[in-house]
Formats: sequence, C-alpha cells, structure tokens
Amino acid sequence: MRRQTLAIGLMLLAVGTYAQTDVWRTDSLQEVVVTGTGTRHLLKDAPVQTEVITSMMLSQYGGKSLEEILAGLTASFAFNEGDMGSQMQLNGLGNSYILVLIDGKRIHGDVGGENDLSLIDPHNIEKIEIVKGAQSALYGSDAMAGVINIITKKHLDKGLYADNVTRYGSHNDLRQHNTLAFRIGKVNSQTNFQLQRNDGWQNTPEEYAEGMVLTDSKNKTVNKFRNWQLAERLTYQPLSDLELYAEGSYYKKNILRPTNGSHPSCDVYTYDLRYNNASASVGGKWYLSDASKGVQRNCLSLDVDWNKHAYYYDYTARHYDYVLLIGEEYGDQNGEWFSVAMMPGQSKLQSDQQRVMGLLKGIFRLPYENTLNAGLEYRYDYLNAPDRTETGTADDWTSALYVQDEFDLLGWFNLTAGLRLVDNRNFGSRLTPKVSAMISAGDFRFRLGWSQGFKTPTVKELHYRYLHMMGSSTFYNIGNVHLNPQTSNYYSANAEYRGRQFTLAVTGYLNKLDNMIALVNVSEGEIPAGVTTAYLGDGSTKVQARMYKNMDDARTCGVDVTLSYKVMKDLSLSAAYSYLDTKAHLYDEHKDRMTTVVIDGTAYHKWSASAMYSHTFCPLYKLGVSLSTRGSSTRYYQNNGNGAPYQIWRINTTHDLGKTGKTLAYRLELGVDNIFNYVDRTMRPYHLGNNTSGTTVYGTFSIKFNYGKKVKKNNLSTKQHSNDEEN
Repeated sequence: MRRQTLAIGLMLLAVGTYAQTDVWRTDSLQEVVVTGTGTRHLLKDAPVQTEVITSMMLSQYGGKSLEEILAGLTASFAFNEGDMGSQMQLNGLGNSYILVLIDGKRIHGDVGGENDLSLIDPHNIEKIEIVKGAQSALYGSDAMAGVINIITKKHLDKGLYADNVTRYGSHNDLRQHNTLAFRIGKVNSQTNFQLQRNDGWQNTPEEYAEGMVLTDSKNKTVNKFRNWQLAERLTYQPLSDLELYAEGSYYKKNILRPTNGSHPSCDVYTYDLRYNNASASVGGKWYLSDASKGVQRNCLSLDVDWNKHAYYYDYTARHYDYVLLIGEEYGDQNGEWFSVAMMPGQSKLQSDQQRVMGLLKGIFRLPYENTLNAGLEYRYDYLNAPDRTETGTADDWTSALYVQDEFDLLGWFNLTAGLRLVDNRNFGSRLTPKVSAMISAGDFRFRLGWSQGFKTPTVKELHYRYLHMMGSSTFYNIGNVHLNPQTSNYYSANAEYRGRQFTLAVTGYLNKLDNMIALVNVSEGEIPAGVTTAYLGDGSTKVQARMYKNMDDARTCGVDVTLSYKVMKDLSLSAAYSYLDTKAHLYDEHKDRMTTVVIDGTAYHKWSASAMYSHTFCPLYKLGVSLSTRGSSTRYYQNNGNGAPYQIWRINTTHDLGKTGKTLAYRLELGVDNIFNYVDRTMRPYHLGNNTSGTTVYGTFSIKFNYGKKVKKNNLSTKQHSNDEEN
C-alpha cells in the first residue's frame, strides 16, 4: 500500500502542476508578492522564493480551515490539530519556529508555540504567501522555519458591500461568515463576523491511561467546539497619499470535553477549555513620491497593536487542583503546593498572555536601482499565570532594527542583502545577516540564499510550570531561566522555469539549528532551587520531572519539487512533492549520552496533487470541479509510536448561478472529503498520523451584494485592493 501510495503521488507529480502557481488566470505571470522582501515583485521575479496560494485556488479547493488549505495545497506542511492549537510543522520544525502573519502583522496566540489557526477566517482570505527559512531581515525570532502571510480581502469600493457564506457538513459542522463594508467619502468601514462549531468525533473507544487500556473511553479524537469572532477595520484617507486606520477584534472559543463516567481518574475529563482573545491596532501609511511616475513609491508606515490571548478551565466535575502558595503571609509554607477542590460551574484562569508591538518602517528608492527597506520594532510580552509561574506573572521585551537593500542594476542579476539587530532584555544583542541572489535568463530563474536566525527563549520556556498527562505517564514540566538563545543557519538553492503553460521549480535546503530548546527528563536534584518538588510526590506516584534545556542541535534538509501544466483554458493540473530528512541530538538519560534521533513528527515523503476544471456554460451558470489528493509516509516519534501513512482524496464542486444585474451574485458549493474513508484507529493518545474522521460531506451557499462603483485608479485604496503595494 505504501509503494502504491508513493507511486500514485509520483505519477500525479509527473503529469501535474505546481500547486502554488496561479494557473487559472491568463495573467498568472503578473501575480504580485510582497512577503519575501516587503516590496512588491512579480512572482516570477521575486528575489526571495515565494510560494502563493491564490484566490482562485482557494475558491476552487473549498477548504473549511487554514489547516485544510495548507495541507491540501502544499506538500511542506503537517498538522496534528488538538485542543491547545494546530501543532503545525513546516519542513520538520514546529509552531514556535513558524511566523504566521495576517496582512503582514503577527498572529497572537500561545507563545509556547500552539497557535490557534481558527482565528483566521478562510472565507476572508484573498491569498496566502509562503516564504521558507529565515530568509528575510524583516522578520525576527519566530521565522526560523518560515513565514506564512495571510492576505485578507479588502472591500474598498464606494457604496455598500455585503456577503453571507453558510457551510454545513458532517458532525454538525457549521461555518458562518459575514462581511459588511461601505465607503462614504474618505472613510471606509469593514466588519467581519465568523462562527464555527463542530460536535467532534471519536475514531476509537480505546485509550491508554492510568497504566491500562480502556476499551470504553468516552474521550473523543476531536472534541466538540464552538467559536466566534467579530472584527472591525476603519480607514480614513485625508489625502490621496495618506491613509490612517484603526481596527480591533474579539474572539471566543469553547472546547467541550465529555466527562468519562467509567474512568473519571484522569483529570482531562473534569473541565472544558475556554479561550478569550482580543486585539486593537492603529497606524497609517504615507507615500512620499508621485504615483504618476508608474514606479514603486517611497513610503513610511507606523503600526501599533495590542493583543490578548487568555484561556480558562471551566470545571464540569469535582477536580482537585494544585495551588502554589506565594507571599510572606504563608510563612514557612511559602512556595509549597496544596490541593484545592474545584466544583462544577467554577472557572479558573490558566494563563493570560498579552503583547504590545510597535513597528516604524520605510521603503526608499535610491539611485542605481537600489531599494532600501528599513524598520524599527519593539515588542513587549506579559504573562499572567497565577498558578503556573514562580511569582504569578512574568514579562519580557525585545527591540530590533533592520535594514535590507535590493540591488537590481544589471536587470538579469538581483542581490538582496539585509541585517537585523536584535536586543533582548535577558539575552543582550545579536546581529543576523541575510543574503539572497537571483539570476534571470528568459523564463528561467536561479536563486541562492543564506541567512542566520536568532530566537530567544519565550516567557513560557523561562518561567512556566504545569502538569502534563500523556498516556500512562504524568510529567511535571518546568521552565528554566538559565536557557540560552537558539541560532540557525539556513541555506537554499532554487531553479525555476515559469512559462505561460508549464512551470517547474526545484528547491533544496539545509537548516542547521544550535541550542534548540526541548523538554528533557531531569532528576529531582537537577531542579533549580526555589522550584517546588511537591508534584513529584513521595516516589510512589509516576510523575517525571521535565525541564526546558538547550539539549538539541539539529538539522533539517530536503527537496521540494513543484510543477504545473495548464492543459487548456478551463483545465489545470497541479502537484507538489516534499522530501524531508531531519536529525537532532538528544540526551538519553538511560545511556547517559547524546544520541542522534529523527525530529518528532518527521515524514520523509509528503505530496499533494489536484486537477481543477472551470467553465462558463452561459451567463447564468459557471461550473467548477476540483479533484485533489494529499498524502504522507510514516511520521516518526521518539516515544508514543509512529504515525501511520495515509492518502486522502477530495472532490469539491462550485456552481456560480446567474447574477441579478451587477448587484447580486450566488454560489452553491458541494463536496466530499476523504472519499475512500481513511480512518486512523490507533488508540488514544497515539493516533499521530492523521485524525480525520473518515468520509465527510458538506454544502455551502453564498450570496454577495455589491452596490457601488470603483474608486479612482490612482487612489491609494485601489492599490491596496489589488494587493500591489508594500507590506
């Protein structure tokens, strides 16, 4: 089966297309990207290799979540969705090494690395740009594996715009999206709402817990959840070259977990999870040069934003929680843990993570075809975790200065070089260089890149403490204030042919990381002074202490192959293949020496492919059909068994119905995911390959109302609407 799966992937690759290329539009070669350098370039001329998932690809594929979209339309990503976040991997490195941006701004989630990607409404995405490795000086510590920039839809025409998208599918899965936008004079307003809910599912009643195999567990593979988000953006354009904005959002998510009446001893069954997020931002952009010259313009921009990510336990059954006594009033008991009974209906804050960021940047066109990009950034992180830090709170700040120059005097040769200077309160300063070069020869492009990364420990890695249960084992995870920063060297080489009908890209990379931070088993004697050992008990309990340490040096290397072929005007094929090899050095406590292992979650082979057909039969009806597949070989893990290989097929159809004049538009979407009903029946918590529930069906109905007219083409907002400006 594994050989057949790989053969299918390679066969599709041989006849397929490049999944990150816009092959549905005749002007696909004119696709503009901004993420790699912060300045706009045609995709084929981007000095830093950039992969794009376009609006047409998003529309044809019909993914219900960002995880589905990335896994289905690229071959480099892997996911293990869980209650705490998406557990994403890019080319072998996890969440904490992947920077996720929304319109160029960092998404705010768990600084421990488990970002909740349901914050991103898939129906509000215009396109997605992906840059792998720490190749750009514009981005800091969280981008060692790469950058994902989600570019959202902007409705900036004069008049009124409104839409409604309702999707319903298996497991009572409901996805609701609404937009209301209007422009009056110099003011534009856009309000977005999203609602998501799912009843969850159980792939198997078997679960390994408390040292035994339970055959009647009530715990689910994916728990029931519901979330909603409301966001508002206001823009004001007092001058043709100046725009000011203010925006904010509120997000709430509940994860409802069943109480296991037969085996209530495991504490994960005694409380639900609740997440509250909020954000607020202000800023503006000022263009300093004349738009009539037809070239990219000098500009200055300022952004200031605040974000909050908090999560709570909402208790559904009696639960004995540990409370750390801190303060002089506790006398000799100060620093000890005591058991406190929590009753159904009570709630308790687990952590409240807040962040304030400011970014001032400018882009300047200099003589001799030089473009200078410079910026100054400040970030403040605050953690409030009353029962999980030594003092109840912790904080940190980081400032950065970056400069990047694009030299394009020769036309056929582009050199982009940058420096980023980082200063952290706890770890001092570090300068990291980035260099990329591109040679153009007709439809061919050849790129080389080298960059260094620098990542300081997060507030959680320094200070956080918590109990974590996995199968029959319980771990007491401990932060470590003596950690050192992580560093990396990333090397890449890319060869690309991009023609009108056929595209082929081959990229090889090597990412070497030093001082990687990992949770390592430690003895009681290794726990720092002042950290309680009450969790470890008297030796009769199976609680293992683990502490964050700089124990790993690692390297990831691989090859990504993507290609495309536009068979005819209405038919395009697509495929992508990723080979990955990883190695890390871990301390083996039993052998008392360093050992070489594969990084958890690594799959040597991943692939995706699709065939997409779109045809307008008459002014009243347009049909779109997408048949796609994605798969992975075995995913390797050090402790809990390996994740099973899989191959999943999906079909999505779109039906654009007749418009009412130019005001109303309708779309019906019907699809089947996991056509051949693949399900991983491995017992919990060892289902580490894929957690799909099997065959699911869904339907979506959309209606759009647009009453207005286009703004002038030389207007700043029009440039934003076409995504043809700097990020």
